[in-house]
Amino acid sequence: MSFSTHVLDVSKGLPVKGVPVRLETPSGTHAGVTDADGRWRLETPLQAGRHRLVLETEFASDFFPEVTIVFAVADDRHHHVPLLLSPFGYSTYRGS
Repeated sequence: MSFSTHVLDVSKGLPVKGVPVRLETPSGTHAGVTDADGRWRLETPLQAGRHRLVLETEFASDFFPEVTIVFAVADDRHHHVPLLLSPFGYSTYRGS
């Protein structure tokens, strides 16, 4: 099972390049930045358990300088966790 995220600035209707991303897993921490399409992917398999995705979001909001999303892995499917961000709020969901 692999992991990916996608950061979209909904106030501009555009993906966000260069967002620092950190994924904390039971087996260690992985870090990187989003690409030109606002995506970051981890090809390393995720083990079952709780995972913490931390995104540095100061580029879009003084109020939300960081977004932390905690999710659980219970199966071997690909896990995609997008972030829809504006200066005044954010949303996430389990993507495909």
